[in-house]
Amino acid sequence: MELEKELQTAVEAARAGGAVVRKYFRGDYEVHEKAPDNPLTIADTEADEAIKQVVLGAFPDDGWLSEETRDSPERLSKERVWIVDPLDGTKEFVQNIPEFCVCVGFTMGGVVQVGVCYNPITEKLFAAARGQGMTLNGEPASCTATTELSAATVLASRSETGRGEWDDYDQLMQVKPTGSVAYKFALIAGGEADATFSLTPKNEWDICAGTMLVEEAGGTVTDRFGRPLTFNNAKTLLPGLIASGAALWQPLRDIILEKSGE
Repeated sequence: MELEKELQTAVEAARAGGAVVRKYFRGDYEVHEKAPDNPLTIADTEADEAIKQVVLGAFPDDGWLSEETRDSPERLSKERVWIVDPLDGTKEFVQNIPEFCVCVGFTMGGVVQVGVCYNPITEKLFAAARGQGMTLNGEPASCTATTELSAATVLASRSETGRGEWDDYDQLMQVKPTGSVAYKFALIAGGEADATFSLTPKNEWDICAGTMLVEEAGGTVTDRFGRPLTFNNAKTLLPGLIASGAALWQPLRDIILEKSGE
């Protein structure tokens, strides 16, 4: 499948959103709470609009799903749908921790085909299209070949570690609290960490683009039960996740099964 225009559009859109995010980082802005522990800033909403202009300017008939755009059931009738998080990691953004990214994913028939995650502060752009591999700043990159869980660097949610949800795991692997879900996926795809997982439901926009990155980098992504992910669902919450290099997925899944009793 030719995906050149879609990939180029995703990169352009992510950079446009990233320029907005960079403008506000460590600046003066108001922080609103969409829900407890779920902040929203002008960087989120302005980046959303910048991305939308690029994507729908190039593909006006495609469907659209974004964390910061009111959802419409119209997307469910579309074969081609863009799934976007204009700033995944707003909590880190507000805390001046540069562990967040702009996420642009493209799906067909519920299957992700293109993914771009861009950290505009570290200037790392992770990009992938199905069947074409994954690149970091234009250079090929891939997941690690780590097989031993005890030696693996496993990225954890700061919120989850703070709630004690990783207490059963931190003696079994090298747990490293890190920012946004999407940024964790990007770091794994780039070979900078080995795995991540969460037993907490995540929205499609959190993991759509990152799923493409990890898969094209030679890794494996499933929900917490080991099932492949599909996108553009009526309900956007997915039941947790496991993402890792291919050789580490089964050992990680086994220990999750043992500890969670699933």
